[in-house]
Amino acid sequence: MVKLYGKPHTRLQIERRTGSLLQFAGIQQSVLNDGLERGIRCLDFRTGTGFQFKVLIDRAMDVGPVEFCGAAIGWQSPTGFRHPGLHEYNDEGGLSWLRSLSGFMQTGGLDHTLFMDADPADHYPYVHRNTVDSSLHGRIANIPAKLSGYGESWDGDECTLWCEGVITQAAVFGEDLQLIRRIEAKMGESAFTVKDRVVNHGFYRTPHMFLYHINIGYPVLDEGSKLLAPIKHTIWASHEENLKDQGVGYYTMPAPLENFHEQVYEHAIAAEDDGTVPVALVNPGFKDNQGLGLLIEFNKNEFPSVFEWQNFQEGSYALAIEPSSNHVFGKPFAKERGELRWLEHGESCEYTTRFQVLANNDEISNTRNRINNICQQPEEEFPKITGNWNDE
Repeated sequence: MVKLYGKPHTRLQIERRTGSLLQFAGIQQSVLNDGLERGIRCLDFRTGTGFQFKVLIDRAMDVGPVEFCGAAIGWQSPTGFRHPGLHEYNDEGGLSWLRSLSGFMQTGGLDHTLFMDADPADHYPYVHRNTVDSSLHGRIANIPAKLSGYGESWDGDECTLWCEGVITQAAVFGEDLQLIRRIEAKMGESAFTVKDRVVNHGFYRTPHMFLYHINIGYPVLDEGSKLLAPIKHTIWASHEENLKDQGVGYYTMPAPLENFHEQVYEHAIAAEDDGTVPVALVNPGFKDNQGLGLLIEFNKNEFPSVFEWQNFQEGSYALAIEPSSNHVFGKPFAKERGELRWLEHGESCEYTTRFQVLANNDEISNTRNRINNICQQPEEEFPKITGNWNDE
């Protein structure tokens, strides 16, 4: 049954109370129509709990704004949701991705993630191309989707809101990869699930790398917010040689800071028996200590690595959780360690990731207990950096 306004409802009870489900929940298509965002098609989801989010069809069906009962969950940067037609992939030495980085979730891939790389192109039989040149986090985030469909699906007395599309990253004498993305949200829940399948549609053996840049902003992120995760140890930090210089550790978040330089950690993560990894950012002090948080659940077999990106600069205040198919040093490191995934024609990789609002401190406490039952999380702000890439 669907729980609306604190009461369970059957499908019949809901239908008797309205001529259109959109009175309570549903999906509507819209178009952003001004400035750098002009022309981006969107799907606006509402689940009936005060939870709503916007799927940006023309930005790889990534998720832009996310809200719960008027409180922002997702982060928005000064770039806005820049139309992909304005994106210059190799601009600024490969850092142009930063001119389009905004919203709750931005996908990295499909054949490259992390920092810039010039990879030998000998897996593609084209004599005029010596290297595959990749910019930060690859191409996929700025490719429009072909929308397959969207709507509502009833199964007995449960209603699922869904959309599906295909994003193609392809070149002649190069990769031909497809991201088939389906997003589902149950009516009456403050959550959604992203189901992705990356398939090699072409006939060349092709590398595959994948990452989600999950960006959380104020008020979930605020002074005193905590990162909850089943961390076994911390493998790497971008600022290891100056770990304490900015006075910000991995665990407790500060208020916005002047002239803050980004910090990145890679943590070794434990999982539940089925491979599920729960990670959350929580603000127990939100709204007179009622609490607010976001829980992310991904599978370690799909995303064996996870990064914590701290961007606490005032005016661009965010924390990102980044499940990744590969370690932070990217493709060269993956090839050196024999960890780079290759897809032959028709082969695919699948990823299922769930996002849920933690609406109060009881839900935050339950999540904290769940995580500590997997692995006792270290609470020291400045963990020892182990350099242990083997997850032992």
